[in-house]
Amino acid sequence: MSVRRNLRQEMAMSEAAPAKLVEHDPVWRRIRNEAQSIVDREPAIAGFVSAVVLDQASLEDSIAERVSTRIADPNLGATHIRHAFRDALDDDPTLAEVFRVDLVAVLDRDAACERLIEPLLYFKGFHALAAHRIAHSMWTRGRRDFALMMQSAVSAALQVDIHPQVPIGRGIFIDHATGVVIGQTATLGDDVSLLQGVTLGGTGKTGGDRHPKIGSGVLVGAGAKVLGNFEIGHCSRIAAGSVVLSAVPPNTTVAGVPARVVGTGTCPDPSRSMDQILAEV
Repeated sequence: MSVRRNLRQEMAMSEAAPAKLVEHDPVWRRIRNEAQSIVDREPAIAGFVSAVVLDQASLEDSIAERVSTRIADPNLGATHIRHAFRDALDDDPTLAEVFRVDLVAVLDRDAACERLIEPLLYFKGFHALAAHRIAHSMWTRGRRDFALMMQSAVSAALQVDIHPQVPIGRGIFIDHATGVVIGQTATLGDDVSLLQGVTLGGTGKTGGDRHPKIGSGVLVGAGAKVLGNFEIGHCSRIAAGSVVLSAVPPNTTVAGVPARVVGTGTCPDPSRSMDQILAEV
């Protein structure tokens, strides 16, 4: 954990410096070093790793390369997706920082992740999130059909379906990712962790604002379904397999079908601790 804490400190120092003077990028430097180690050890995938990392000028280009080749299909080519990444970054340069925070979140929370390069190369949760950030940029700037095409491509390639209208905070971790569905009027705060099979959905055919609002620091367990237009308070936990049909107060654990409160204030940082044991039950 000390290596991860030091990396966050290095990132904070870089962010505090004037943008034009910042050449120090600890995340990108570390990923390039890890890529070179892979190339030296694994000649069979050296070309892939070089194309994604060592041949790229920046982390942003590297993410665009990996995501575009992974989700491209006959109707939406990799070149168009790479251009969309560049357009989104030109429109909102803070996306570069957000990508780095998302990568560090994976390293911080996923016990199976030992290197920063792993989510960049292999983890579809990170790829789906990065693609969604670009689709959301397209949506908010009026390119809605392109955004919907990206949503469709991600859904087909990665089994993650997030409507491009959804605003998502920074430091998001989507673990395993298969079967995650997030509806159009949902929102997610910072530092949220979602596991596989999570649905943030509506109920019935009612239009308008119909999906849940997830506060910062929330942990949503595997297979949980949160259905309806209400708030999940910050730093709450939703147990695996639960069906949540009403608001959840902050710092609360809910479980069951339908979900009920089973504890309060027992886990101050659930999305980062990833502790899903319900000792209160």
